[in-house]
Amino acid sequence: MKKGRGSISGGKTYKQIGEFWDTHDLGDYWARTRPASFEVDLQAEMTYCPLERDLSKKIRSIAQRQGVTPDTLVNLWLQEKVQTQVQEKMA
Repeated sequence: MKKGRGSISGGKTYKQIGEFWDTHDLGDYWARTRPASFEVDLQAEMTYCPLERDLSKKIRSIAQRQGVTPDTLVNLWLQEKVQTQVQEKMA
């Protein structure tokens, strides 16, 4: 944790702060808060494509055998296919 920042909880670690907020309500401390500003830079974009039920089951099964998530497996397969298409187009 960065030094010099006050904490309503008085905790010195993230764990202590978390334990405090597990048992306290922010509404009781709202007057002690102050505005904050920050930027969010979203890099990833998710696009969902429907799959046939049987195809989805097969993908989940293969992914489990390979020790990866189904979305990781599908992304790897699609990257390979796209790369092949790009190479064929350039040839």
